[in-house]
Amino acid sequence: MAAFDEKEYTQAFDWSIWKRLFPILGRFKGRYLKMAVFTGVADLLDSMLPLFQLYAISRFIEAGALEGLVPFTVCYALVIAVLSLMVVISTRQTMYIEMYLGRDLRKDLFEHLQTLSLSFYNVTPVGYLLTRVTNDTNRIAGNLAWNLNDLVDVLIYVVSSFAIMFTLNWKLALVVVLVVPFAAALTAYFQPRILQWNRKVRKINSKITGAFNEGITGAKTSKTLVIEDRSIGNFQDLTGNMNRSAVRAARLNAVYIPVTLFFSTLTVAIVLLRGGWLVEEQVMEIATLSAFITYAMNIFEPIQNLTNNLAEFIAVQASIERVTGLLDEEPQVTDTPEVVEKYGDCFTPKRENWEPLKGEIEFRDVTFRYPDGGDNVLEHFNLKIPAGTTVAIVGETGAGKSTLVNLACRFFEPTQGQILIDGRDYRERSQLWLHSNIGYVLQSPHLFSGSIRENIRYGRLDATDAEIEAAARAVSADQVVAKLEQGWDSDVGEEGDRLSTGEKQLISFARAVLADPRIFVLDEATSSIDTQTEQYIQNAIDHLLRDRTSFLIAHRLSTIRKADLILVVRDGKIVEQGTHQSLLRAHGYYHDLYSKQFAEENAAKVLGA
Repeated sequence: MAAFDEKEYTQAFDWSIWKRLFPILGRFKGRYLKMAVFTGVADLLDSMLPLFQLYAISRFIEAGALEGLVPFTVCYALVIAVLSLMVVISTRQTMYIEMYLGRDLRKDLFEHLQTLSLSFYNVTPVGYLLTRVTNDTNRIAGNLAWNLNDLVDVLIYVVSSFAIMFTLNWKLALVVVLVVPFAAALTAYFQPRILQWNRKVRKINSKITGAFNEGITGAKTSKTLVIEDRSIGNFQDLTGNMNRSAVRAARLNAVYIPVTLFFSTLTVAIVLLRGGWLVEEQVMEIATLSAFITYAMNIFEPIQNLTNNLAEFIAVQASIERVTGLLDEEPQVTDTPEVVEKYGDCFTPKRENWEPLKGEIEFRDVTFRYPDGGDNVLEHFNLKIPAGTTVAIVGETGAGKSTLVNLACRFFEPTQGQILIDGRDYRERSQLWLHSNIGYVLQSPHLFSGSIRENIRYGRLDATDAEIEAAARAVSADQVVAKLEQGWDSDVGEEGDRLSTGEKQLISFARAVLADPRIFVLDEATSSIDTQTEQYIQNAIDHLLRDRTSFLIAHRLSTIRKADLILVVRDGKIVEQGTHQSLLRAHGYYHDLYSKQFAEENAAKVLGA
């Protein structure tokens, strides 16, 4: 499979990308409406406050009278109280949008990840996915909550303030309006540059998250290999690149915002100069000029905030592109609409329509190559496996032993030809139907955080405690439980790190047994465990695989002598097939493999003795 290569996001501001979020944002249209209404009322009231200043100067200061001051004060206090209440309600709506929008984005992403095929996870780093599901969704949620609130706030306040300024003196208002074209021109210049560097920051941050993940999960390996200095060097290179990109983005913002502020301040100076002359000429009252200057000064911050909001919207587009890009990932193995209609999908299975699976598997004229291209791994391959047959697949490390199993389990599908389960093309039934009938034990088993009992129960979620314990006893996993203080409720730790490899293998085997599948896959399941644990499993295999179709991907050839059929894989091709005895008699590649391994095992025994 090809190595992962993260997509480059180089588009300028693109409205069509933002429209992709409309279906999710539609879930909060009521909240957005409330936020806009209460924010708008607060802004209208806020824009009226300088008029109170104008009235106070004209009515009380210039007139030198206090008559009506108490009603004025009460009215002013009521306006402030209502304004504060509107801000509180608007803030609550915005916080709700941020929290629940982020939740829904993460939920949608996680659900979509469950539908993607195994090939996607083979080439996609964990750090990339973690960054998408956590950092990018948080960034989008915060932006589409608070930045939209700020945008509504700015637009309503600026429009209402300009309307009042034009009413007070349209000539002075035109001077203030001159700042808008400059802000637009600056935005048009800085927008693509800020977006470019923020995209680089987000991409490098994804790699840093991946490096964190590898550094933590591989800490033991790093220490045993004494490569801490190399790990630190690689990490410093990544953080250095991110620092340089972030500094470039910050420098652009550092120029963008002060230049905008300069033009705004220059406009204030012009208003003061022109307004003072109008007062001197008695064309404008001092109270009107005072209110107008307050408007002119107060409007600069919203305009500056508007440019900041635009910069934030520009920057967050990279996160939207990455999240929607992940949501656009299509599973390479999918069920047809007709199959989904009858059998359901992984979230809403229609188990009542599932036929029982016997376990007969047939490869009919199958040609296969991996999705990333390259040569065909199989060409016009035919093989019929009767139900209950044990098939062993052997070969050197990296020879491609897992390909047949991946095809039989429908983790991949044939490029050409058919694979039949119980006489029917397995694409005529749902993936979940097939996968629910497969027990898969890996060479490096994965355990989830939680107790031993919980991990075994993943094999069948409705299993009783008695059934769980019976499955464990069948593969001697109860021997693991007996050593632990809390027994079945003992915590296995993150990824089972509190258990040995052999103990995790037994728990994984018990989980597969509990599922009671019709097809078993043992992927070199005994190659990384001690002799006693291997004996536990070997004693159970003959009984457990009886009447079940099973695939044994074996490293130790001594473990597959009793297999009904042995497939020998070399350089991705099946070069021999037959029983153990027939393959030995043929004196071919299998004979050479077996003889070589047999000699190595004997030499090891002699040295051990």
